[in-house]
Parts: sequence; C-alpha cells; structure tokens
Amino acid sequence: MRIRARATLLLIFGLSTGAATAAPDLANPLVQQRADPQVTLAADGYYYFTATVPEYDRIELRRARTLDALGKADAKIIWRRHAEGPMSANIWAPELHRIGGKWYLYFTAGRTDAPFDVRLYVLENAAANPLEGAWIERGQLKTGWESFALDATSFEVRGQRYLAWAQRPPAATRHMTAVYIAKMDTPLSIASPAVLLTTPEYAWEKVKFDVNEAPAVLLKNGRVFMTYSASATDANYAMGMLTAKEGANLLDAASWTKSPVPVFASSAANGQYGPGHNAFTTSRDGRTDILVYHARNYRDIVGDPLHDPNRHTRAQAIAWRPDGTPDFGVPAADGPR
Repeated sequence: MRIRARATLLLIFGLSTGAATAAPDLANPLVQQRADPQVTLAADGYYYFTATVPEYDRIELRRARTLDALGKADAKIIWRRHAEGPMSANIWAPELHRIGGKWYLYFTAGRTDAPFDVRLYVLENAAANPLEGAWIERGQLKTGWESFALDATSFEVRGQRYLAWAQRPPAATRHMTAVYIAKMDTPLSIASPAVLLTTPEYAWEKVKFDVNEAPAVLLKNGRVFMTYSASATDANYAMGMLTAKEGANLLDAASWTKSPVPVFASSAANGQYGPGHNAFTTSRDGRTDILVYHARNYRDIVGDPLHDPNRHTRAQAIAWRPDGTPDFGVPAADGPR
C-alpha cells in the first residue's frame, strides 16, 4: 500500500503538533533489512543510500532518482571487512559525505577477537560518482581517547565543519554511550577536544542499556537540531533531540537544550517499533524535509535484538510547528505494496 508520508495530529509523550507540510508519496518500508540508514541527495540529482547490513560484514552503496526507487536499486559492495585485526567485525552505521570535492564514508568497526571494542574509521573516494573509483582506507578517526565509539556524522554550520559521534565517556564506571561534538580540521581528523553534549539521564534513555547514540543534524529556521537515539535496540529504542541556535558556540554544551521526552517513538497503533538511528534528507525540490529511519513492524523479538535482521529503512515527511521546531509525528504504518 502506498502511503502519504505526512505529519500526524497525534501526540507523542505530550508533544503537540502543528501545521502539516505538503509531502511526497512514500511507500514504506523503503529498503528491507537495512538498519542505521543514511541518505544523501547529491548535486547530480541522485539519492545515495547506505546502511548497516544484517551480516555486519560489508559496506554497500546504492543510488536512485527517487527515494521510493532505492529499495529496487542495485546495491554495490564498496568495501568488505578485514579477516582479522582492526575493521574485521561489527561493521556498523556507514555514512556518506561529500566534502571538498571528495567522498568520505565514516563507519564503525570492531575486531574479530573483540567484536564490540568498536572504533570510528574513514574511507575516501575522489571519483565524482561514489559507486565508481577507488575507495581508500584512511584509518581510524581519533577522538582523543580509546573506548567504545560509534556512529560518526559530519555537518557544517557557517563554514565550520563538525564531527558528532557516540562514545563511552573516559570516566565511565559502567558501559554507556554519550554524544560528543568537536570541530574538524580535515575530513579525517578533529581539531578540538571533544565536548560532551548528552548522556542518558531520563528513564526512557536507559531501558535495558544506558544509551545516547546515532546523532544526526538538521539545520533549519536559524537553529541546529541534533537528534539521537536512546535505550536498547528493541521496541524501547526512541529518538531524542538537542537544539542550539545556529550562531551559538556549538562547542559549549550550555548552548544546547535537550528535550526531556522522546521526539519519535514506537507506535503500537501503526505497528511500528523501535524507530531511530535516523538521517535527514529532502524532496528533490528541497521544499520538504524528510526523516529517514529504521524500525521493525513487530514488538517481540526472539533472542538478541542485534541478531534480528528486520530493522527496515523507512521515511516520512517532517512537519514544522509555528515556533520553527520539527514535528516528527509518529512512525507511519506499513502495508502491502
């Protein structure tokens, strides 16, 4: 069933909605069994898509002229995990970015002897089309200390490029992840000490695991909106949001305000569970902002959620409230195509 991705007038944890925007038709799920999705609308008019594959062993890219066509587009494997050593296990959360005339792909990887001892890594490609040319390994993206690190994203505000990512804090006495930000001096390195932006503090961020991860950035209405995901990767997974003024010092944690409630969460009514690890793109004309995310269409999971392959990529339009803040609504229902 084709559904119109639009803002809903339902409430999410007490957040009211505002006027809806015009939205393109989108058939959900966009791409089956692809988690942690990221979509880039490039200058050549193509949507480029990458995501975590269920086997956690490779990085794929695909492109299409429309978001709906991504699910049927050929997936090209551009890189495979190493047999051992760094980058040999748990290949997660790839993100594709065009910076300074080259393509950069940020991803998370562990080692076969320590799969969950993950770090951030970078690939580089000088070709105009990232499905062509050679992808070169550029090594680990160092964050200032060595600990569990994942989910890097890069964004630019007023000519300054930043890196945001999730990592276990240096002084943490138990496993947890928090979201950090730093200035970048090159696409491969940061130029300032990491600044802690958010740690799990509310009950909805600490269900089964203390998690703040997967930052994604949306620039609109003179503000920087940074979403992130929290809690275990089952039906409890939900999105939170930080907000700063575009002209503020983004490296000052005091410049950011944090929503005390999720901004996007499971919808039993629509049969959507654990929405999160999102990205942002737009309609081809740039007039409609679009939320891309993963979710499952069932609540109960047998075994470890990380071994369940059915986090599917979905998308829907974002509405904007009169005060200039985004209204993500609730995850739209799936149905037969």
